[in-house]
Amino acid sequence: MSELDPWNGLRRFTDARIGLGRSGSAMPTREVLAFTMAHAQARDAVMTALDWMPIELGIASIGFETMQVASAVSDRGEYLRRPDLGRKLSAHSRQDILQAAAKLDQPPDLVIVVGDGLSSKAVDANIVSMLTALQPHVQKVGWHVAPIVLASDARVALGDEVGELLGAKASLVLIGERPGLSSPDSLGAYLTYRPRVGLKDAERNCISNIRARGLSYDEAAFKMMWLLKEAFRREMTGVELKDESLFQIESGPRPVEIPGQSVP
Repeated sequence: MSELDPWNGLRRFTDARIGLGRSGSAMPTREVLAFTMAHAQARDAVMTALDWMPIELGIASIGFETMQVASAVSDRGEYLRRPDLGRKLSAHSRQDILQAAAKLDQPPDLVIVVGDGLSSKAVDANIVSMLTALQPHVQKVGWHVAPIVLASDARVALGDEVGELLGAKASLVLIGERPGLSSPDSLGAYLTYRPRVGLKDAERNCISNIRARGLSYDEAAFKMMWLLKEAFRREMTGVELKDESLFQIESGPRPVEIPGQSVP
């Protein structure tokens, strides 16, 4: 790129494909090759299997217990063809969750489900840092958190079944988002109050584009906690619960009800 290119100043602020230029009636060769590379990275993010071992070790290092489950799909091809099966636990994993629920002293306030989703790269690159940012907030409010569930071939709604079986007050699903040509490593967060099978997407809240070059881990953790606290207070998530965390920063904190604690 020429230093005199007027688009250079704008490219510093976005990963979007802007000011591509042209060579005659076609795009420049460099842009064609960059597009081909971005497309290959997006396909790799979808198709590459996730190695859970380093993620388990990283999560354990910040004080969370984990357990692994899988959805009802048989392979990655079926995962892409049958989204409905990605929303259900396999029979074996369902039994594992029921056994874990029986060992809990009390129903958890929160269950966190980490799913590979449509981008294993997003989970591999972001999940430990995201949970590291979230952990002190959860510890501060004193919520009872179930072991973090690591779910292979998962869709967002898999968290509904997991949360229902554990009797959780809320679920937080952290999952790899469908990769774009400029962001193959974007993590999404989906929050659901009283998770149960059959809920619609309108009954959960979403925070997207969590990654190093997107929404920061600290900001995402703040938004998650604000939404979860408000969900407990209002007993709802979804389209009726708007993210007004920015207004809270400007006007000061408001009292919220924390499970097991009374508001002074």
